[in-house]
Amino acid sequence: MKRILVTGATGNLGRAVIAALRNKGLTARAAGRDTKKLNAIGGETAVFDYANHSTASAALQDVDALFLMAPPLDAEAPAKLKPVIDLAKSRGVRHIVLNSALGVDAVEQAPLRVCERYLIGSGIPYTILRPNFFMENFSTGFLAPMVKMGGIYLAADNAKTSFVSVVDIAEVAATAFAKSLTSMEYNLTGPEALDHTQVATIISQVSGKRVTYQAIPEEAMLNGLRGTGMPEGPVQYVGVLYSAVRAGYASAVTRDVETVTGKKPTRFETFARECAASWA
Repeated sequence: MKRILVTGATGNLGRAVIAALRNKGLTARAAGRDTKKLNAIGGETAVFDYANHSTASAALQDVDALFLMAPPLDAEAPAKLKPVIDLAKSRGVRHIVLNSALGVDAVEQAPLRVCERYLIGSGIPYTILRPNFFMENFSTGFLAPMVKMGGIYLAADNAKTSFVSVVDIAEVAATAFAKSLTSMEYNLTGPEALDHTQVATIISQVSGKRVTYQAIPEEAMLNGLRGTGMPEGPVQYVGVLYSAVRAGYASAVTRDVETVTGKKPTRFETFARECAASWA
């Protein structure tokens, strides 16, 4: 039986990947740093910390495949992921699905693009997923506190983003493992591109809570993040991401979710209706 190690298993995407794999009857081992959160997931678990190479070694014991993702907003992702890819190769891992990000293949020096290139050159059968911004950022991610307070404040201007649900990303990942879809690269988006005014309107309509969007200068957004205690590296990473949004690079809509899974990706309104209680 194929055993798949899922890194970042306690986050939004990781939990969704674990669920999707188990729904397909595949054995998923949840890996992360927080043992309490791992225990809440249940099933096979393993402590995994990029800062501690021995944890990666133990987590990869008797593993056939690997779902690999970097810590969020980490400019040092190559330094963390490259040793794990090397270790996976030495252990005979036969398939790695790498979670990357939409558009990084256009910027060769981007940290996740460096990781993509390293994986491709490793000789391990691979699948690369490049999702756009997660819908779940609004419900349980970094934008959720803003939404609960009735406002979305971002340096996104009126640019559009084809937000994608982690449920759809996870289904693509699980299908890639189940069907051995290797040497493939998928750009994952939702079925429509929305600006943040439209997002706020949808959330308001389904939740009954008045939510508005206000475009703010980039420096104001970055200072707000600093005020939350976010380290400077991730703050600058967010700045790069939203400069790409303003330039229109997050607005593309692809059909890759449907191509892989046979199902249309989740519409933002559908997602919002399912999550309406989270904004109460």
